[in-house]
Amino acid sequence: MRSLLVSVFLLLLPTISFGQIKLPRLISNGMVLQRDQPVNVWGWASPYEDISVFLEKEIYKTRSDSGGNWSLQLPPQKAGGPFSLFLKGSNELTVNDIFFGDVWLCSGQSNMVLQMERVKEKYPDEILSANFPNIRFFTVQQQTNLNEPEKNLPSGAWKKTTPTDILNCSAVAYFFAKSIHEKYKIPIGIINSSVGGTPIESWISEAGLKNFEPISNTINLNKDTAYVNNQLRKSFKPVRISNDVGDVEKWYDVNYKPKGWKKINIPGYWEDQGIKDLDGIVWYRRELDMPENRDGSNAKLFMGRIVDADSIFVNGTFIGNITYQYPPRRYEIPNGILHTGKNTIAIKVINYSGKGGFVPDKPYYLIAGGKEIDLKGEWQYKVGEVFEPEKNEMTANFSAQNQPTALYNGMIAPLKNISAKGVLWYQGESNTSQPENYVKFLPALINDWRKQFNRPELPFIYVQLANFLDVNYLPSDSKWAVVRDAQLQALSIPNTRMAVAIDLGEWNDVHPLNKKEIGQRLSLAAQNLAYDENNLECSGPIFRKANIEGDKIRIQFNHSGTRLISNDAEPLRWFSIAGADKKFVWAKVVIENDEIIISSERVPNPVYVRYAWADNPDSVNFYNKEGLPASPFRTDTDITH
Repeated sequence: MRSLLVSVFLLLLPTISFGQIKLPRLISNGMVLQRDQPVNVWGWASPYEDISVFLEKEIYKTRSDSGGNWSLQLPPQKAGGPFSLFLKGSNELTVNDIFFGDVWLCSGQSNMVLQMERVKEKYPDEILSANFPNIRFFTVQQQTNLNEPEKNLPSGAWKKTTPTDILNCSAVAYFFAKSIHEKYKIPIGIINSSVGGTPIESWISEAGLKNFEPISNTINLNKDTAYVNNQLRKSFKPVRISNDVGDVEKWYDVNYKPKGWKKINIPGYWEDQGIKDLDGIVWYRRELDMPENRDGSNAKLFMGRIVDADSIFVNGTFIGNITYQYPPRRYEIPNGILHTGKNTIAIKVINYSGKGGFVPDKPYYLIAGGKEIDLKGEWQYKVGEVFEPEKNEMTANFSAQNQPTALYNGMIAPLKNISAKGVLWYQGESNTSQPENYVKFLPALINDWRKQFNRPELPFIYVQLANFLDVNYLPSDSKWAVVRDAQLQALSIPNTRMAVAIDLGEWNDVHPLNKKEIGQRLSLAAQNLAYDENNLECSGPIFRKANIEGDKIRIQFNHSGTRLISNDAEPLRWFSIAGADKKFVWAKVVIENDEIIISSERVPNPVYVRYAWADNPDSVNFYNKEGLPASPFRTDTDITH
């Protein structure tokens, strides 16, 4: 019996925990620690365990508490490395290749997530030359918690910036980090904790939302497992059983003989080309001839952006698919698929709501043998399936990642012991459906994080929403403009800066590809705010004051730079003016020194002014001489948010 028990013990030995020293996943090989500030090192061990930490011949000691939690603070260190941390208690741990430099926490939604892989065609040279071993990234994996803050991250590792690893880095964060690194010659650590499609409320702690009574009630409800399970059940939609004729008849097959197909253009939505209000599946086909001297190797197919999902076949062979609308369609065609003579491309497009089809103003071409074949123009189409309106349509739409405080608990709370140079925030798109709340949410987030990180003056820099959606050439209301206005107002909070992006958006894509300039504008703001470059102009004109002078309104600005300009030498666009009735009309604008004077013959007694107050004020031209665009603004601040 004793022998049997010993054998069982030995078998179980690997699974028995003796409370050894453990570190959070963030404290790992290759990390960057904040220079010139006290730095926290923390982790877990057995209760009341003595722990020694060795750094550069210095020893720092602490003891874990009754729950096994321990922490200590290293004194400020100068930039440099590599160093090693050696920890000793009941076991020994070593963390190697550590550098001291500047750590920036990057957070928000999809435009902060968007990786260099998505912009590789726009910035090919940037990727090939990305060899910066002292710019390091840690990408936080998605994790939610509806009940309480997490203590650790689910996974993750520090990565150096190389042409391979850079593809997985946030594009905005990379261009920011590169700019700072090249100017100050110090290591840069980027911690990217972002999730696409998420509202700002999910990133604020429970304490930070305590004054938002309806949200506080939701937080408490979400702690009830039965309630959450019921919400998930109500939100669940059964998998649709497809009745697509195109799949059944193999409309993609090379031997298929098309019957009853009609003409349609790519790009374009099918609702704009005679197919009325169709949610369902539409197939597209096109035949093209490959010349005899055209090599089909290393071929790539670029099909812009498709709403909502697609599957692509070339000469009957499945090439790939994407299941939602936002990613660019870039498909590699394996060698041997294309051939001299006739080739067939078949595309199955699934649309669930709204307009379906191919988004205009995107690239549509085939590269084969190093040459482009334009794929815009006439194709053939046929409807494969029509989706009937769902009966008993569910009204609930419960998603854990969108619940208040869920992402703070899962992805920010485990980081709150870090020392950081500052925060970069790029978010707001998901709050445009109810924009009136953002004016309170953004200050709540800033103040909450400063409290949670125990840094009352933590530099906080954010991106104002870019221009997006259709252009409206008449003065009108705009939900996107309301969010931008809330972001502008947040500049009243000390130690904040804003990167204006009103000139960098795309009307047809919520994810504009010009991430380099956004990263560089964030860098300018950081240099001014966090690196004491007080004389550096870091922003375009920011509204300061309006004075009514008879039939004109005079506007003064901060950040006028060397002088105010029209960057295309045309009259300033997107200024509207109104009397007390708030009926806005386009205005005449004159630049006079560092001010502008606004008027309209239609408004003899002006009271209010708006600038770039639209979803997409296309081609704004109001800048300072330093080349930075003015922020949208309005003076009718008595409008209820």
